Amino acid sequence: MISTRGRYALRVMIDLAEHADDGYIPMKEVAQRQGISLKYLERIMPALSKNNLVEGVHGKGGGYRLSRKPEDYTAGEILRLVEGSLAPVACLECGAEPCSRQDTCKTIAMWKKFYDLVNGYFDHITVADLAYGNLNTEDFQF
Repeated sequence: MISTRGRYALRVMIDLAEHADDGYIPMKEVAQRQGISLKYLERIMPALSKNNLVEGVHGKGGGYRLSRKPEDYTAGEILRLVEGSLAPVACLECGAEPCSRQDTCKTIAMWKKFYDLVNGYFDHITVADLAYGNLNTEDFQF
């Protein structure tokens, strides 16, 4: 369901949160700490930067840092940015054409509930929760 790109984007954001006091962090350092190839990170960072999740500086002393506090990012925001929709079926994708089976579909209610649960879950987890070990899964009742 969640691709490598989505998982790595979360790991980058968590790493930047953990090292927020260090200023701009070179991607080479993040790549080494996270065991992710620098080349792969260089494909993820433009999306995070373009959408103002991180700020970047080029040159000596450059790197990336979070543009907001870690508690101001949700896992859902990050995942939707790099993954696109988290919809389990095409008819629930944002901007999708109405399904021709919409009026007779016996499974749409199930898919909609699943979609709402996934989004609700990820939207209640912040980067701070993940970075600082504050995630309490008992808070999520299904």
